[in-house]
Amino acid sequence: MLDALRNAWKIPDLRKRIKYTALMLILFRIGTFVPVPRMDPNAVRAMIEKGALLGFFDIISGGAFKQFSVFAMSITPYINASIIVQLLTIVIPRWEELAKEGEAGRKILAQYTRYGTVILGLIQATGLSIGFRSAMKPGILSNIVVVISLTAGTAFLMWLGEQITDKGIGNGISLLIFAGIVSRIPASVYQLYALTKVGTINLLMLVIFAILGVVVIVGVIAVQEAERRVPVQYAKRIVGRKVYGGQSTHIPIKVNAAGVIPVIFAMSILLFPSTLAGFFPNSKVMTSIAEFLKPSGWLYAVLYALFIVFFTYFYTAITFNPVEVADNMKKYGGFIPGMRPGRPTAEYISRIMNRITLVGALFLAAIALMPYFMTALSGINISFGGTALLIVVGVALETMKAIEAQMLMRHYQGFLK
Repeated sequence: MLDALRNAWKIPDLRKRIKYTALMLILFRIGTFVPVPRMDPNAVRAMIEKGALLGFFDIISGGAFKQFSVFAMSITPYINASIIVQLLTIVIPRWEELAKEGEAGRKILAQYTRYGTVILGLIQATGLSIGFRSAMKPGILSNIVVVISLTAGTAFLMWLGEQITDKGIGNGISLLIFAGIVSRIPASVYQLYALTKVGTINLLMLVIFAILGVVVIVGVIAVQEAERRVPVQYAKRIVGRKVYGGQSTHIPIKVNAAGVIPVIFAMSILLFPSTLAGFFPNSKVMTSIAEFLKPSGWLYAVLYALFIVFFTYFYTAITFNPVEVADNMKKYGGFIPGMRPGRPTAEYISRIMNRITLVGALFLAAIALMPYFMTALSGINISFGGTALLIVVGVALETMKAIEAQMLMRHYQGFLK
């Protein structure tokens, strides 16, 4: 591992990319301490501690939300816009054609995503300015300044992420989220140390937490990398005196193809009523619904798991089309051994995908519910939850593979032997 890192640092272009990525991430962290004008950070912090969903956004933004800095919304409007554009490519035929046109089509869809990011950023910033109006100086000017500051901060982060993707290492947007979550680890470690010092947590419980954390990380890596390889054989074609095809390959079907998106969707839906109730404290209806769906209740845990399973199947279905895969195989003379091309092949791939997706969905539900069970057993609020762990491990693997690819291009041995 250390030899691979030293070899990576010896490559001038790779060293330049690593330095550029580190510089952009430092710039991101500096921006999290730039406050939004005309806001009272202490009042905002008190309101955030009452809302579970707002606390999750604070983890994603690396503490910028609780400080209500210009990066308070983080990159969430961009993520939402990307998901919406990806969903609309299935619905709008023109967008589906653009997705299949290669680099030129992807650039147009990326531009649509940028427009959507700004629009969603304006909507979210307006909602935050209304929700946190008690922490804002009076006057319409305050609303305008807050909305513009938050939207501009999100647009800058979007640009920052794209620059890291183009000139740095790995996916820039993912690395920004990764940096935000990792920046909270020292505070969490200090919190555990303080609780251990006062006797709230004994040493044995701390060791159990550490062992459980290592086991979960290993499990996340195993499931993230796990895939079912469906064998595919291509028939030989003779054109003139040359023979084409005849090779064997496979279709990789990942166990967790949806990533962490189902968890975010499920959490956003279930915690929205409690967040909305915080904005309308005098509404008895909203307060009753929020109390009914409080995160510590059993109903929340059951609905949370069911929503995760549903969204895992839903997102996998719209991103992986077995009929399209079977048609492409048939077009180029490919077939699965023992299966007829066309509809039987599509049904076979669909059955495999459904079984594999169920394993991934149950794993996501278990990881997402893990902090709630640990909190119930230990009585300690676990802030660094399963969702954050999934994101951190996934981005770390993705970045490692990006460095690996750069090193293998230059004939160096990478991390994986």
